[in-house]
Amino acid sequence: MIEVHELIKRYGDRVAVDRVSFTAEKGHILGFLGPNGAGKSTTMRMLTGFLPPSGGTAKVAGFDVVSQSDEVRRRIGYLPESPPLYPEMTVRSYLTFVARLKGVARGRVRSACDEATERMGLEEVSGRLLAHLSKGFKQRVGIAQALVHDPEVLVLDEPTIGLDPRQIIEIRSLIRSLAGNRTVILSTHILPEVSQICDKVVIINEGRVICEDSRENLTRDSSLEEVFLRLITADGARHEAASDPSGSGAIET
Repeated sequence: MIEVHELIKRYGDRVAVDRVSFTAEKGHILGFLGPNGAGKSTTMRMLTGFLPPSGGTAKVAGFDVVSQSDEVRRRIGYLPESPPLYPEMTVRSYLTFVARLKGVARGRVRSACDEATERMGLEEVSGRLLAHLSKGFKQRVGIAQALVHDPEVLVLDEPTIGLDPRQIIEIRSLIRSLAGNRTVILSTHILPEVSQICDKVVIINEGRVICEDSRENLTRDSSLEEVFLRLITADGARHEAASDPSGSGAIET
């Protein structure tokens, strides 16, 4: 369903994403895990067609994100870290606007909005202004706008950041319910999110993928927290040793 190969993003002399490769199967939830500043959001923006890559390729359902970006966008629902909401609109009017923007057939707009509203548990607030919603409901609306055109792939960037514990539990439950018929990529730095929701884990550090495996394999003998810390620490040590021309920073084994 999703194939990413040697994806690169440069900003001048700085390499933000360095030859990232991974795959995501249909119906699975993939956790894209890494510390803050690791390159997660940049990778997601390239995958969804919002940012052009400097090199490499990415395909969604066989369509290239650069040369066939329109086809890719039809198949992807994207929730960025800051949901693209218009505070002066009601939930209903906003979802109607997004549905039309995403090319939902005119005769299907109303039912598509109804389905997204029901799926995200937004019935009681559908007539409210977005400005008056709690953070948790705003996140639900953000996911609803990503779902309204019934995409094959959902990309969720830090979907529970800033939520209280109850809201986090609710959003995680909603995310779990969205898999099956569609592929979900969950980009986060929150380890419990991945350990509780995801089928597969990709760990990224300093713009590079340092691990790609099933959650089951990674947590067979250790917790995901232990695996993550061990891999990040080892990768940092290797990177420091490689960048030290004198070799004084190398770690003996």
